[in-house]
Amino acid sequence: MGSRLAAHLGKLGIYRPADLLLHLPLRYEDETRLTPIARVRPGGLAQIEGEVVDCEVVQRPRRQLVARLSDTTGFLVARWLNFYPSLQKLLAPGTRLRLYGEVRGGFFGDEMVHPRVHAVSADDALPAALTPVYPTTAGLAQSALRKLIGRELDALRDHAEWLPASVVEQLDLPGFGEAVRLLHRPPPELGVACLEDRDHRAWRRIRFEELLVQQLSLRRAYNARRARTAPVMRARGQLTGALLDALPFALTGAQQRVVGEISRDLQAAHPMQRLLQGDVGSGKTIVAALAMLQAAENGYQAVLMAPTEILAEQHFLKLDAWLAPLGIEVVWMSGSRSKRQREAALARLREGEALLAVGTHALIEDPVNLPRLGLAVVDEQHRFGVRQRLALRDKAAAGVSPHMLMMSATPIPRTLAMTLYADLDVSMLDELPPGRTPVLTRLASDARRDEVVARVREACRAGRQAYWVCPLIEESEALQLKTAQETFDALVAALPELHVGLVHGRLKPALKSETMTAFAAGELHVLVATTVIEVGVDVPNASLMVIEHAERFGLAQLHQLRGRVGRGSAASACILLYSQPLSETARARLKVIYGNTDGFVIAQEDLRIRGPGEFVGARQSGVPLLRYADLQTDADLIAPARALAEQLLATAPEIATCLIERWLGGCEGLLRA
Repeated sequence: MGSRLAAHLGKLGIYRPADLLLHLPLRYEDETRLTPIARVRPGGLAQIEGEVVDCEVVQRPRRQLVARLSDTTGFLVARWLNFYPSLQKLLAPGTRLRLYGEVRGGFFGDEMVHPRVHAVSADDALPAALTPVYPTTAGLAQSALRKLIGRELDALRDHAEWLPASVVEQLDLPGFGEAVRLLHRPPPELGVACLEDRDHRAWRRIRFEELLVQQLSLRRAYNARRARTAPVMRARGQLTGALLDALPFALTGAQQRVVGEISRDLQAAHPMQRLLQGDVGSGKTIVAALAMLQAAENGYQAVLMAPTEILAEQHFLKLDAWLAPLGIEVVWMSGSRSKRQREAALARLREGEALLAVGTHALIEDPVNLPRLGLAVVDEQHRFGVRQRLALRDKAAAGVSPHMLMMSATPIPRTLAMTLYADLDVSMLDELPPGRTPVLTRLASDARRDEVVARVREACRAGRQAYWVCPLIEESEALQLKTAQETFDALVAALPELHVGLVHGRLKPALKSETMTAFAAGELHVLVATTVIEVGVDVPNASLMVIEHAERFGLAQLHQLRGRVGRGSAASACILLYSQPLSETARARLKVIYGNTDGFVIAQEDLRIRGPGEFVGARQSGVPLLRYADLQTDADLIAPARALAEQLLATAPEIATCLIERWLGGCEGLLRA
C-alpha cells in the first residue's frame, strides 16, 4: 500500500486490515435492478440502462454537458455541470450506459443531474448485493474502499467468533463473520430501509460487541490501576474532626455517606479513582476539603485543580476560610499571581512545607513540584483533557500513584455512567443541604425586556442582588446577540440608582477578582457576566438571575447558572430571556429547564437531545467514542455487555485481549487518566 493511500485511510481511523472490516457503510444504494425509463418517478433514486442518443456542451444558462439516453420505453436527459473531457468521450452516441442517481422533473421531461455512470455491454450482469456507501475522505474513492474491504471480507475466517455461544443465543445475535459480511454485502431482498434504520440483527451484533469492548477496556484500566501503589492515608480524625466541629452546619446524610466512601478509598494501598457527582449546591467542596485534610493528617500533599480562575479562586477562598482557623495553610496557584508570589508558593510546595494547594492549569506546569502528592482533586473534570489529568497525576514521586477524586456538577444519567465510567467508582450527592430555597424559573421573550429590567430594579431596592448573564463578549453579526459590554452599558443607563459591575473572560484577572469581591461584599447591585460565573460563585444575597439569549445555552449551562441563586433564605428566581424564532432544539431545551429543577432529570433529557459524545465531552475525556452503539436505543445491551466483560476478564482474559485488539488496536493506552 502506498504512503498516500495509507495517509487517506489514517484520516478514517483505518491503520490495520482489521479496521477495514469495522469501517461499516453509512448507507446503501440498490444497483441490483434496472428501472425502465418510462417507469422512473421524480424524487426517487433509480438505475436505468440505455444508449446515448446525442450529447453536447450547452453554454446557457451556464456551461454544462447534456446527454439524452433511450431504452425501449422512452428517453431521459442527463446533465453534468462539472465535467472532464473523459466524460464527454464516454457519452459518445451509440454507447450503452448505466446511470444511477436521483430523478427529477426537468423542462424537457425527467432528468438526472450528476448521475453515476459507467459503460456496459448488453449482457453485463447486475450486482448481486446492495452497493455500500462508506464514510470517506477527499482523495479516497468509494471504489477503492470497496476493493480494500472486499479483499478483507474474502480473507475473513469464521474462527473470528469470540463471544460465548450462550450469549449469542440469549441475545439472538448472528456470528461476527456473518454480521460483517451481511453489512458490507447485503442481499437485495433485505431492502435499503431495513439496513439504514440499523434495526437488523447484524447491526445489533456490532453494537453489542462495541459496548462489550468499551466495558472490557475500561474495566481492564480499572484493574491495572488497582495494581499500582498509592499512599495509605489513615482516617486519624484530628484535622477532619476539628473542621467538622467548627462548621456552622451539619453534613447531610448523602455527604456523610460519600465522605465515608472516600475515606475508605484513601486508606487502601492502591490509588482511588472516584467520580463525585452532585447537583448544583449539593456540597461537593466540603467533601473535597475533608478528603484533602485526611491526606494532610498523614503528611501528604493534596491539590484541587479547577478549569477557570474564578472557580479556582472561589474554592481557595472557601478552603482558606475553613482551614486558616485550624492553622492549615492553603497555597493559591494561578497564572495571575505575581512572580514573587508564585516563586514563594512554589518553594513551599517543593520543600513540602505546604500540604494543600488550589489552582488552575498552573498546577500542572513544569515548575510546580509536589514531592509528597497523595491526593489530586479535579473539579468540573469533564473540562480537562486526558493528558492534563495525567500531567497532574505525574507530579507525584516516582513509583507512587496519587489518589484521584474527580468532581462534576453535571450529573451523568445512569446508562451513561455505566458505560463511560466503567473504570471509576462513582459517588452520588443526591441530597441538597437544608435551607436551599427553590428557584422559580420564568420564560420571557425579548420583547418584555423592560419588564425584566423593572424586576431587577425591584429586587435590588429590596436589598437583594442580581446576575445578568450574556453569551458573548463582542458583537457577532452572524448571531446578532446582545454582548456583555452592550448590556452593561444599557443597564447602567436604565438603572442609574444602582451600582452595576461587569465581568467576562477577557478581563485581567486582578480586575475580574476585584469585581467579584465587590459583588460578594454587596457593593454592586447587579453583575453583568458571561458564563465565567457558571460554576463555583456563591453569593447568598443574590436572588435573581437573568439569562440573555437563553436559547443559545446548553441545558447543563442553564442549570449551572440557575444554581448561582437560591443560596440564601430569600425567594429566588431565574428569568430566561429568549429571542424568536426558536428552533425545535432550543424550544425543547427551554421546556426542560422550565419544568425541572432536578439535575439528574435534566441530564437525562440533555442526553436525549444532544447524544452522549457531545454531552460528556468524550473527545476530551479519553473515553472511546461509540461509533455504532447508541446509549439510549441500546440501553438493553449495556447490562449484558458489562456482565460479560467481568466474566471474560476473570475466566478468559485472552479472548478479552482479542476483542479489544479487534476494535481498538493500539489505542487502548490513553483511555483514562
